Amino acid sequence: MNRRVEWLAAPLCVAAAIAWATEPARGEHLQPAAFEAGTALAASQAAIGRQLPPLTFTDQHGQTLSLADFRGRPLVISPIYTSCYHICPTTTTWLKSVSDVASVVVGGSTFAVLTVGFDTANDTPERMQAYARQRGIDTKQWVFASGDAETMARLLSEIGFTYAPSAGGFDHLIQATIVDRDGRVNRQVYGQQFDTPLLVEPLKKLVLGQRLEEDTFGSLVEQVRLFCTVFDAKSGRYRFDYSIILGFAIGVFCLGGVAIFIWRSWRAQARGSRVS
Repeated sequence: MNRRVEWLAAPLCVAAAIAWATEPARGEHLQPAAFEAGTALAASQAAIGRQLPPLTFTDQHGQTLSLADFRGRPLVISPIYTSCYHICPTTTTWLKSVSDVASVVVGGSTFAVLTVGFDTANDTPERMQAYARQRGIDTKQWVFASGDAETMARLLSEIGFTYAPSAGGFDHLIQATIVDRDGRVNRQVYGQQFDTPLLVEPLKKLVLGQRLEEDTFGSLVEQVRLFCTVFDAKSGRYRFDYSIILGFAIGVFCLGGVAIFIWRSWRAQARGSRVS
């Protein structure tokens, strides 16, 4: 009898083992079995240049939004999970301070920030709203979004963000993804408290590139302002560098002087040739 039970139970155990082994493979893109920093960094860098699809999410107010809604201006995407008690809140607080600087440099309406909660079982719109409120963030340019597991997994895969469950929550890169106005991944920024220019300079270039395509006087003035606004490492702030304009003016004056000298020399030589 015992042998018969063992004979019947063996195939069931094998089937259960196969089902258990294949289950992570189906959900592997949602929650990787382990986190390896080198692999995660490689996946993050590989995402640069990738076109993001128009995925749909729910913002902190319960409204539906699409990635397509951000087209036409640069976008910064920051993945977090709301139950994180230290790393994510510190990261978002620092991102806010750098975004405030960027708003002064390039204009608050010229770019947007999207914080997404990747712990889809817990990061509800209500939790995302509370998270934003605790960080003191309440602006139209900054959206806190939730999504279903499949949509969030697709977004994270497209921006090259990897995470894995751990004893204290999740292991993941601290990553902010800069997306250009056409929805293409432009740059990755890493760290809790990264250097301010690492975010502001790419945004400056993207906004300046857009201004160069606009053929208006106001756009020209804005191009000059952006070009001459530089980061001062001593003060840790951006400032308008008048020496750039002065240097440009001196350069134009010198080139003009050389051009006049060459023109006069040519005229004198031409007159001498006619006399002889």
